[in-house]
Amino acid sequence: MDARVSKSPARRRPSGPRDPERTRAVILKAAIAEFTSKGLSGARIDHIAKRANANKRMIYYYFGNKEGLYIAVLEETYTAIRTAEIGLNLTGRDPADAMRELVEFTWRYFIDHPEFLSLLATENFNRARYLKNSRRIRELHSPLIGMITQLLERGARAGVFRAGIDPVQLYVTIASLGFFYLSNRHTLSTIFGRDLSAREALAERGQHIVEVVFDYLAPRAKTAAKSSLAALPGRS
Repeated sequence: MDARVSKSPARRRPSGPRDPERTRAVILKAAIAEFTSKGLSGARIDHIAKRANANKRMIYYYFGNKEGLYIAVLEETYTAIRTAEIGLNLTGRDPADAMRELVEFTWRYFIDHPEFLSLLATENFNRARYLKNSRRIRELHSPLIGMITQLLERGARAGVFRAGIDPVQLYVTIASLGFFYLSNRHTLSTIFGRDLSAREALAERGQHIVEVVFDYLAPRAKTAAKSSLAALPGRS
């Protein structure tokens, strides 16, 4: 057998009629499930192929290797949430109502898509090593930050939000208020003796997030908080 063929059979285009987009989507769905349940190191191409009812050569043809497939999974999951956010059509709406919907949407999305949180945890464990190799990630986030920036500016002009809020800091706060709760709810439930996964607890947390965010957004007099933080060790 030709040594060159035996070393890289995966790069040859598989024969037979195929729907490339559908095949790729099926493989990605299977890969998301595998990486979510086993992480990057524990995931196996054999298992992904079985989940997708596809052969390994097909996976290697579309994605190159396991790392390439993992990066594609990250891009797919980020694309899904960013597309859903843009689909809220918040531009032009009352800024307070639109911001409330964005906050509530983010919370619900995290609840409904535990695979997203799991993949985020895996990639943070890897210090975003693979995400840095994605050419699409920053492009995906630009429309979101642009939308939040517009809401903040319109809200400030209307007097419902204070001026000078960093849209990135705001989004990190919105996401973290939900992410930490859901990622740690099992340990927190044990520590505090409360079922934080119960429907009532999730609804209460969602309302809490909205209130915290809107308390931060509300116009108010300047406080000494900023100068106190500036005095912390390591700050100049």
